[in-house]
Amino acid sequence: MKLKHFFSLIITLFVLTMNGQTDDDDVLFTVANEPVYASEFIRVYKKNLDLVQDDSQKDVDEYLKLFKSYKLKLKEAVSLGYNEEEAYLKELEEYKKELAKNYISDPQVTDDLVAEAYERTLNEVNANHILVKVSAVASPEDTLVAYNKIVRLRERALKDGFETVREEVHNGKTVFGEKLGFFNGFKMVYKFESVAYNTEVGEISMPFRTQFGYHILNVIDKRKSEGQVDIAHIMTVKNEKDTLAEKPEVRIQDIYKKLLQGENFEALAKQFSDDKNSAPKGGKLGLLSRGQVSVKEFEDAAFSLDSVGDVSEPFQTKFGWHIIKLLEKKPVGDFESLKPELVKKVKRDSRSKLIDEALVIELKKKYDVSDIRPDLTYFESILNDGYFDNSWKLPNDFTGDKTLLLIGNSEVLFQDFGDYLFRTMRNSREKEPYNMLLAKKYDAFIGKHLIAYQEDNLEYENEEFASILAEYRDGLLLFELMENTIWNSANKDSLGIQNYYEAHKLDYINPETIDAVVATSSKQKTLKKVTKLLDKGLGLDEIKSLINSNEKVEVIFTSDVMDATHQALPKDLVFKEGISKIYKHNEAYVIVQIKEVFPSSQKTLEEAKGSVISDYQTDKEEKWLIELEAKYKVEINEPVFNKVKSELK
Repeated sequence: MKLKHFFSLIITLFVLTMNGQTDDDDVLFTVANEPVYASEFIRVYKKNLDLVQDDSQKDVDEYLKLFKSYKLKLKEAVSLGYNEEEAYLKELEEYKKELAKNYISDPQVTDDLVAEAYERTLNEVNANHILVKVSAVASPEDTLVAYNKIVRLRERALKDGFETVREEVHNGKTVFGEKLGFFNGFKMVYKFESVAYNTEVGEISMPFRTQFGYHILNVIDKRKSEGQVDIAHIMTVKNEKDTLAEKPEVRIQDIYKKLLQGENFEALAKQFSDDKNSAPKGGKLGLLSRGQVSVKEFEDAAFSLDSVGDVSEPFQTKFGWHIIKLLEKKPVGDFESLKPELVKKVKRDSRSKLIDEALVIELKKKYDVSDIRPDLTYFESILNDGYFDNSWKLPNDFTGDKTLLLIGNSEVLFQDFGDYLFRTMRNSREKEPYNMLLAKKYDAFIGKHLIAYQEDNLEYENEEFASILAEYRDGLLLFELMENTIWNSANKDSLGIQNYYEAHKLDYINPETIDAVVATSSKQKTLKKVTKLLDKGLGLDEIKSLINSNEKVEVIFTSDVMDATHQALPKDLVFKEGISKIYKHNEAYVIVQIKEVFPSSQKTLEEAKGSVISDYQTDKEEKWLIELEAKYKVEINEPVFNKVKSELK
């Protein structure tokens, strides 16, 4: 789906139904005599009010300009026929089907599954399991062999101990014996999850089947979920560019000593952490849940901290060296706050099959479809054993135009079911009586047809769905227009890009930088000593050996090529070779030894190309909008707009 620029175009267009002082038929403005209603503007404005970042877009006058531009672009898109292009119509149809999933379900079954899922987020299960692999479409003979094998393994596990049997039988090919550790809801397939939660601690489950084969599991322990932790960290990594830089493990130990000396974690993170995203925020990473990060050592260290304010010892991961501070422990949220996300997970999970089954029952009632299958003897008469080896075909004289059943006002023909039998033939490898095969096929067929029928009619049955679909229809249309009119043409216009760059060179400058060493300490007198030692030409390691001790770290050095935005540099530092005065910075004191100053320089077009193209596109769009305003006359209904402004205040 094309989303690269989509949301930057329309901020958001989810329309809510709200009561206002304006009438529904009040025309706010016209575009080439086509009305745009005040009610639409008010709904969109109110919905977007808390989502926009730019305060100017919250101003009603400014928002009207944006909305007017949006409508002008849509007018142009329709005029150019983008709404009739095959690719556009195909993508819109795909989105419609995806969106419909949020509106087609049985609410009671969904609510029950969501409540169960919430209960399972509150608790974790520690289990080991043994799996005997067998294909989901295995023959009855192979399935029976696998089942008998798992039954025998359970009998042995009850006698000799689960762990003994698990370790003995694991071969990583046909039989798997695995330690799973603690898990909670949605971490395993639903059937496996349910058996684990319903088996008592210390017990071995009865054999059960998933799509992977037959399992038994042994529940070792159950516990309350740990919830989330709010953490900050300091990270050091190897600086490949600076051969004089300290090893990250040495640097992290020096930082840790300063923490033990009582120095502020947030300040040290701002000064020394190599995680450029979190360092300006004092190392804050936000909330972390179990299973959220792929680095187990980091996760274990975070959840091992007991009290707010606790700090971990330095530890290593594949990313570097870390120290973690616990800012808050947050238990699992209440049901209402988690419900929206749980609903999404339930509908994506294998348990959604239960929702589908309940939905089909409801749709049969809604569209007056009988639970009694129609007479399928004709289809029995045209089947043969070729169906089970993928060689069957509908006969040449197939009676396809006969009505099989009615769904609402839609006629389902024999041809529809015959085509379905042919399409799904490859799924039927196990030979069985034709009447049993047809019963299963019909049930699956009618379920799919009922859901498809509701999807096709949902736009007329559900106002909210219709609104969102209309918004996406316009947004996708606008994307097609912008991609073809502005983005693609601007990217390919090498001469235009060159000319724009030449006319705006001063906007693309490399900043002034320095090759520098920054000394940081919590004490001014320490930096006075460092200044004297730097004046004498001593190396950083020598100075550290004279100033620091095994018990106490008084100074930490940062060596790099830096511009004025570097976290280690005070904002009012003058870029001049030599040793600076002492500055107060990030709740500590610093001096800067500037070895060399690299003046600002003009970026070449190649260096600045990304920014130049982006700016050129913006300039091209602004000029294009002026052309659209001249092409399609816009007339604002000022009395209505004044009424709108009054209402929105």
